[in-house]
Amino acid sequence: MKLRIRGNSLRFRLTQGEVSRLLTERKVSESVHFCSSTADILTYSLEACEHATQVSACLIDGEILVNLPTLLVESWANSNQVGIEHTQSAGEERGLRIVIEKDFQCLQPRSEEDESDNFPHPRQSAVRESTESIETTRTDL
Repeated sequence: MKLRIRGNSLRFRLTQGEVSRLLTERKVSESVHFCSSTADILTYSLEACEHATQVSACLIDGEILVNLPTLLVESWANSNQVGIEHTQSAGEERGLRIVIEKDFQCLQPRSEEDESDNFPHPRQSAVRESTESIETTRTDL
């Protein structure tokens, strides 16, 4: 699971396996260890909750925890829907934008990243056809 924090927004990207675990185990988590101390760990988690009525995030004891309604997770996971987006009130005239997305394979392969569990990119077949057309044209020259 990837987490991007920018300003007042959290963006999570999940692989196929992570989406599957969220459905079956109801929670996925990752941690960042800053040093050898167990006190210096940042954990970020997504949890599907039967009682949740909307997407919500909180920070508790070094864990960013995002609660998601189970029905919303099931609908998203079992469809072509790319993401879930919600803005949570964070005080006067401020909101925390929360985005959860399926992590797609890049259109241009990157050797430094293992994308074998990422979702196939929706435009991948169009790019492949375009590349094959270019290759055919090159061999015809």
